[in-house]
Order: sequence, then structure tokens, then C-alpha cells
Amino acid sequence: MEKNIQELADKIGVPYKADGHLEQAVVHRSYLNEHPTFPLNHNERLEFLGDAVLELVVTEYLYSNYENPEGDLTTWRSALVNGDSLAEIGIKIDIEPYLYLSKGEERDANSKARRYILANAMEAIIGAIYLDFGWDLAKQFIDRFVLVNLKGILEDRSYVDPKSRFQEAAQSKLSITPNYKVLEESGPDHNKIFKIGVYLGKELVAEGEGSSKQEAQISAADNALKAKGW
Repeated sequence: MEKNIQELADKIGVPYKADGHLEQAVVHRSYLNEHPTFPLNHNERLEFLGDAVLELVVTEYLYSNYENPEGDLTTWRSALVNGDSLAEIGIKIDIEPYLYLSKGEERDANSKARRYILANAMEAIIGAIYLDFGWDLAKQFIDRFVLVNLKGILEDRSYVDPKSRFQEAAQSKLSITPNYKVLEESGPDHNKIFKIGVYLGKELVAEGEGSSKQEAQISAADNALKAKGW
């Protein structure tokens, strides 16, 4: 299935290079399993490169513009470049129609796996821009789509993990420390899903699910913040 890669280049604000790496950046490994004669490789090597470029650009920007200690800068950087943040950027840009995916992956549109694919594709796109056009254009892309989110992250303190934010809010507003209880475990040992509830006293505020107890607790805390309007 041919994709309009020139349209993607226009959308992300980079020149179109017919023999460049942008098309490879949107090829997921699953597509090649169904199309073994496809002329391009999957995007994982570009993702590896783009991850390094992204981290260095963001690190350089934070170091040059903020006098905060290393711990703050590390936390802010993580909030800017983590998988959820990159997936959201991918959704905002709308890169999904340009992804080369297997039929199974195409059907799995709203899953956690799709967000992972989007985040990896964003890193691969950065790698492709760096290879085709160099540091300056890659930095411009990161400035435009990633660093632009820093102001909001600092204002709403979303760089603080949801469990910490919910605990701070609960203690400040109600003088109560939240507690978490496992409500349900499902699935085989190698692929368990945990459902966890977060409580304020005896009140079940929200639930969350995840492939580990920690992940489920974070999900529950995030849902609790929304439920309480905190």
C-alpha cells in the first residue's frame, strides 16, 4: 500500500527528499512480515538514532535555559520525551495514516500498542530528518513539536508522576494519604493485567489497569486526579 510521503513531509514541515529516509521511518516491523518484498527496512534503527538526537537537543535546551539542578532537568526531559508525550505529538500531527502496518496492527487502532508504535515512529522521523538534512533541521523539528510543550508541562506540573500529584493534593486538601488496593488480577503469569483501586479513607475514588501493579497504580492516580478535578 503506497503512502503519500511527500504529504507527510509537508505536514511536518521538512523538505521532501525522494530517496531520503522519511518513508522508512513509518515502516513498522509487522508490515514486513506480510510484505517481505517491500524495498525498505523497518524503522527500528532510525528510532535508535532519533532517540539519541531528541534527547541531546532537549538536554542542550534545558541546560542552556534553566539554572535548575540536575534532578529537575532530568524530570522535565523525561516528561518531554517519554512515550506518552511522543504518542500525543504523533496523534496531534496525525502521522497515523502514513504508517505501514500489518492488517492486525491496523485493526488495533486505539490500543496501548498503537501509542507505542506512534512514539517509536516519532523518534524514527527525527532520525530520518537528522540523516537527510542534518542537525539544524532536526533541532527545528524538535523545537516546533516537542520543546513547545515545556511551558505547559511546567505550569501544570505534569512532570510530577500522577501518584505523587494525587498524594500531594489529597494531603493538602483533605489531610488524607491515598492507599491502593488490588481489585482484580487476570491473564497468565507472563502477561498479567492488574486492576487497582485508589482510596481516600474508605472512598474508592478511581480505578486503573496496567501490566504491573505500579503501572496500574499510576493509571488509578491519574484517573483520580481527573475524577476530583485536581
